[in-house]
Amino acid sequence: MEISAVIEKAQAIRTELAKVIVGHNQVLDQVIVALLAGGHVLLEGAPGTAKTLLVRTLSRIITARFGRIQFTPDLMPADLIGVNVYDESTSRFVFQTGPIFCDLLLGDEINRAPAKTQSALLQVMNEFQVSVDGQTHVVSDIFTVIATQNPIEYEGTYPLPEAQLDRFMVKLILGYPDRAQELAMLQRHRDGFDPADQATFGVNAVCNVDELKQMRAAVRQIHVEPAVLGYIADIIRSTREYHALMLGASPRAAVMLLAASRALAVCMGRDYVTPDDIRDLACPLLRHRIVLNPETEIEGTTADQCIAGVLKRVEVPRA
Repeated sequence: MEISAVIEKAQAIRTELAKVIVGHNQVLDQVIVALLAGGHVLLEGAPGTAKTLLVRTLSRIITARFGRIQFTPDLMPADLIGVNVYDESTSRFVFQTGPIFCDLLLGDEINRAPAKTQSALLQVMNEFQVSVDGQTHVVSDIFTVIATQNPIEYEGTYPLPEAQLDRFMVKLILGYPDRAQELAMLQRHRDGFDPADQATFGVNAVCNVDELKQMRAAVRQIHVEPAVLGYIADIIRSTREYHALMLGASPRAAVMLLAASRALAVCMGRDYVTPDDIRDLACPLLRHRIVLNPETEIEGTTADQCIAGVLKRVEVPRA
């Protein structure tokens, strides 16, 4: 697929999303970036901020098979992946697939499941396959996890381990809308919009699964100058040396920052990556990968503030 066609479709996806989701403009842009880059998304926000609605709408726009898992403390790994069931008619075990065998998976309130269940996603999020009783089962080529978590309520929740957090390309924060946006939302509901009825969404399909795979392949061809590659490496390495951080970003973070910057360039209508693309993506891509020192947390410093401090220390390459 030509890059001009990818740019056009990316903009069309953004337009269709805006028909349903009021506000959250930056979040919508970054969700599309992750989609084009083939990365998973962690959405954090208070209840009622349209996290689930965003994912359901996106699945309609890209005509993807939609799967949903409501994470609870009693959820078991087999409830996600599937299980071998004995078939008496054939005297053989038959694999019954779980909800992860879809294109776009919504993991609702992922931090409500214990570590044993969360770990069931580690392999599939990285390798796009699962192993059950010694047999490997492959999931969709475009398998994407968009997980949500509530940052307010901590009772009955389990923090995601660093190994799993590192598999999410971006962590996006959904806040409350301003008055104008909330008023626009109310007007839509007054005029017949119903989040439980997808027929009222009024969105059109922009692409299918095969076209999305072609779009991702085209994004991987976006030009990146050696100086920009060096800028990515310097930022990642600086997080490991920053005084306020106990744990910096991993090498996987550098690879994902490269992939996401290419996708952002496409969303901006360009066929090349700029240092500004890297800076714009630094916070959503690194905020969940770094661990602050206890002293830094006590002082009230946030992960985003630490990332901003890292960016100030790294020299921006000249054009």
